[in-house]
Amino acid sequence: MPIIVLFLLGTANFAIHKAVLESGHPLVGTLPAALRARGGRLSLLFEFLMLLISMLLTANGWPTAAWVYGFYSVLNAITGWLLLTERF
Repeated sequence: MPIIVLFLLGTANFAIHKAVLESGHPLVGTLPAALRARGGRLSLLFEFLMLLISMLLTANGWPTAAWVYGFYSVLNAITGWLLLTERF
């Protein structure tokens, strides 16, 4: 069950990440060029690696990894909301 929840959180994180990259927010322009190149593929790869590592650690008896990824997802959602609604 935790793996399914992590997968759903990861899907939401990818959607938020991609939406922020495509938003044209001025803060995105401050990212290093390597993270913005080709639609932000390198930053999306980093997002994928975080999800993969969290899922692998959780599946191998490290439930704290799921909690940490959940906390990261909450922070990601808040940040995405702030940037997409131009409150920041």
